Amino acid sequence: MFATGPGGPTLPDIAGYYRQTRPDRLVITGAGGAGKTVLALELLLALIEGRGEADPVPVRVPLSRWDTERHALPGLLVERLVEAYDWPRGMAEGLVRYGLVLPVLDGLDEMDPPGPDGIPDPAAPRATAVVEALNVYQRGREAGPLILTCRTEHYDVLHPQAAVVDAARIEVAPVGVTDAREYLAGRALDELRWQPLTDHLAAEPAGMLAGVLSTPWRLGLTATVYHREGDPGDLLALPDTGAVDEHLLARYIPAAVRTAPTPCRYTAEQVHRWLHHLSVHLDPTGSQAAPGTPGTAGATDLLLHELWPLAGRARVWATDFLLSALAVLTVLALTQALTNPLGLVITVIAAGAYVFGTNRPPQRWTSPFQRAGAVRRIAGAIVFGTAFGSGNGVVGVIGTGFAFGIMAVVTVGIVNEPGTNRRTRAAMRNDALLGIATGAATGIALGLVVGIGGRSSDGIKTRIAVVLIIGIMVAIPAALVAGASRRYLAFLALSRGRLPFRLARFLDWAVGAGLLRYSGAGYQYRHRELQHWLRRDPVPPPRLP
Repeated sequence: MFATGPGGPTLPDIAGYYRQTRPDRLVITGAGGAGKTVLALELLLALIEGRGEADPVPVRVPLSRWDTERHALPGLLVERLVEAYDWPRGMAEGLVRYGLVLPVLDGLDEMDPPGPDGIPDPAAPRATAVVEALNVYQRGREAGPLILTCRTEHYDVLHPQAAVVDAARIEVAPVGVTDAREYLAGRALDELRWQPLTDHLAAEPAGMLAGVLSTPWRLGLTATVYHREGDPGDLLALPDTGAVDEHLLARYIPAAVRTAPTPCRYTAEQVHRWLHHLSVHLDPTGSQAAPGTPGTAGATDLLLHELWPLAGRARVWATDFLLSALAVLTVLALTQALTNPLGLVITVIAAGAYVFGTNRPPQRWTSPFQRAGAVRRIAGAIVFGTAFGSGNGVVGVIGTGFAFGIMAVVTVGIVNEPGTNRRTRAAMRNDALLGIATGAATGIALGLVVGIGGRSSDGIKTRIAVVLIIGIMVAIPAALVAGASRRYLAFLALSRGRLPFRLARFLDWAVGAGLLRYSGAGYQYRHRELQHWLRRDPVPPPRLP
């Protein structure tokens, strides 16, 4: 299992093995579907569990996102912390500068398209550029620590011209025939159905099927496809690896739908079409090797707030503009400003400002009292508010002070601090709630200021009416600051028929069904082979036996 490096520990001691390497550099290689990413994640979790106070925190980074011409490795790590984990840029830069981030770089083999007949390209310009960048990555006088995954055949093609220097290497061994047979038998509801296949594996341990089922990905795929029904013996009639892959992938989604309870009774045909449509976002040209673009979802990650171009950029922008304009028109109607021609000009300018001025990732709110200086800032707002209302008696002083305090509590809490729940679904929900809370707090606060500062002859009912009217007028446009969730809503409205309206709920179900997996704040297809197959086949296969 270990190609180079000190010792020969077993899999459970992978973290101990890594800690013994000097410098702390490890390359994990293996066949496609061998479990390289899983092993890297196991190592990541083990390092976090046993982490000392001064040890770096391992952070997984899909390499498809790296543009080496724009960023060295430290810059890539900063962007990952900012985009995927919502860290403030200054804090992220400090962590990287002081060596407190351990890069877990996944998928060197996914940087370049394969050569003819699927053979790895020896030139591989992007992968070579990555390796060169890793070789100049330093921490003090030593090579910088890192963990890298790559398919064996791709890494061997690069080696030795572009090998990672001073790195130990682990080779993920194929699954043996005995282990494969035990796994399939343990998952079988009816062992008799599986016996032709398991007997064949025992009889031909060096055969084509034994080679196909020597990776955890294809072994798990086979177990899922034939878990409840079908004849696993059908695999014996297939001529080669490509035919086996096509056979299993065509049956994978129907089997997942049968196995995993669906919250909205999804059909296999719907799931296939929806997942295909999402794969277009990752590979618009259908090349199956589109390089990642920094600042976007790249070639692997699905982030809800970055999916909107799928519905057409111009269409989403136009819908977003109309929603913003409708909100502004509502306010102008309440103030009777529509009778003034200037009102329409204000509507167009304001709506445009919302559409193009709030194009940012989802915002979140955190308790302002957990922030340094928060009490001082809130107290300052209250003092300012009391001074502002000092000309309206005791009621004015208390009311305006309270109003400005409300606004301060909300706005001080709007920060980009690292969150504990960075699931993309929660991020969009928090962004929408933040917009509603901002609008409500701002509207109530200014409504109180205007209502309390009214004429002394106004009765209590009049003042309450003023508070409500001003509050509504201010709250509606203020709530539109939630630009990410507003644009996401426009995207969903324009994607009816191509995607489910409750898209996040579907994606979470797909994770549970084994079709997707979580990746930071986003989602990834369970395996790149599944992503490529879905991108290539927009139409679900006919109902298969």
